[in-house]
This record gives sequence, C-alpha cells and structure tokens, in this order.
Amino acid sequence: MPLFHSLNNRENTEVFIWKITETEAFLRTDIELSENSKNRLFTMSSDLHRRGFLSIRHLLKIAGYSDLQLFYTDNGKPHLEDGKHISITHSYEFTAIIISDVPIGIDIEKQRDKIKRIAPKFIGYEQDFISSIDNSIKELTVVWGAKESMYKLYGKKGLGFKAHCLVEPFTMRSDLTISRIIYENDNLKFDVYFQEIENFMLVYVIPSRNA
Repeated sequence: MPLFHSLNNRENTEVFIWKITETEAFLRTDIELSENSKNRLFTMSSDLHRRGFLSIRHLLKIAGYSDLQLFYTDNGKPHLEDGKHISITHSYEFTAIIISDVPIGIDIEKQRDKIKRIAPKFIGYEQDFISSIDNSIKELTVVWGAKESMYKLYGKKGLGFKAHCLVEPFTMRSDLTISRIIYENDNLKFDVYFQEIENFMLVYVIPSRNA
C-alpha cells in the first residue's frame, strides 16, 4: 500500500514506512530513476527486491526528494544532495527511510526464531540482560536492529557488532533505550527508538542529546 506510517521525531527527523502490496508495474509509475538506479534494478533477480527498491523511491518522493537527489559513497552509504542525512532499510514486504539534520541509522527486521541461533554472533555486553528473558525474540530483534542501525550510521570498516556496539537493557514497553559505539578513539552514545509493526521490528538510532 502507499505510505504505511510516518513518524516525526526530534532534530527534524522523519521516518517513512511502506508496506509493499503493489505490483512492480505500478511501482514503476510516477517516479524518476537515475541511470545508476536503472542499472541496479535491471540486475535484481528477485521480484520482491525490485519492488522494495522502487517503493523506497516512492518514499523519497513523499519526503520531497527524487532518486536523482540520492547518491552513495564508495562504502555504500547513502546521502542526499541537500546535505540531509538518510538511512534506508528493507525486509520482506516492508521498506523504510529516515531523514534527519543529524547522522542517523534505521533497520526493520522480521521477528523470527532464527535470531536465537545467531545471537552469539552479535550479543556480547547484552548477554546477562538477554539471558534473563524467557522468550527473547523481540528483545534480540531490537538489539540486532540497533546494532545494524549504528553500523549504517557509523559507516567505517572494522566495526564489530559484538565487540564495539553495545545496547543497554530495556523493556519492550519503553520503546526507547541507549546504545554506544566504542571503537578505536570513538565513544559515541545514541538514543534507540523501536516500534513493533505487525510481525516486524522497526529500530532507528539518533545521536544522544546527553552524550
């Protein structure tokens, strides 16, 4: 469907979310693609990936931008032509973008049992907190989403989810927690916002005001 949800937050931050129910033919209409985007779209073998890619361009349009104003650095980090910060995410039938005056990161993930099996690969500091929860799928998905979002925001090679990204204990009722990147000479603090949407978890991070 068109715009599924829009959230406004601090620092002139906006989050736009799309639930993909349309055909690829429909999503190709009313948007303009750069030559680079046309080439990327042509190489995508998955119909869902193509529709996700196109739905993100519709979100850009809703936010007041076009695909021609979006570019990527050599490390794959997206930027907007006017200097605003942007982060992009796609999981199954959901896509989302976040746009802000400050560096930000966003992730949306489907909640699945699989996350329990891969948790040892990204859980470090959070182990005691996670171990105290009987069914931790939601919490693990938030932690993963926070670390993925920090990774996108930070944009430097060598950052490890387990060793360098930390998420403080939280409850699902709070919708908010704190995270940190401790890497090389950096000790960065972030506010983590999370929200459950159907069977998905939306997570995004913004530099903390109380860094």
